[in-house]
Amino acid sequence: MITGISHITFIVKNLDRTANLFKKVFDAKEIYTSEEKKHSLYKEKFFLIGNQWIAIMESEAIVHRTYHHIAFKIEEQDVDIYLKKIKNLNLELKPPRQRMSGEGYSIYFHDYDNNLFELHTGTLSQRLTSYEKADNEV
Repeated sequence: MITGISHITFIVKNLDRTANLFKKVFDAKEIYTSEEKKHSLYKEKFFLIGNQWIAIMESEAIVHRTYHHIAFKIEEQDVDIYLKKIKNLNLELKPPRQRMSGEGYSIYFHDYDNNLFELHTGTLSQRLTSYEKADNEV
């Protein structure tokens, strides 16, 4: 029986640069670094973002951009704070997608290695309510 997500791993070209991004944007706490040791496939660092274990591994095998992403929950009043953090790191912001009323607001940005992140103010319940309302208006 699945009890939740164990961890999420991102492949990056530069561990230190991405570690800095995670700390500055997500207030991530670094909990492990392999340094030059390779206990896994590549050198790695582990973080806690909220209570979620996030791993980054260093490799040149970076994929092209897709819409695959991870979304972190933020509060509506913190949107400008996060926009400033992202801009201060010269990360590429993507325009938010069109949304239905009540569904929440999202900030989308790419890190240095084509990974897409979303900071979202809504909840699953709000999203489903928005979809149901739109479906009933048709």
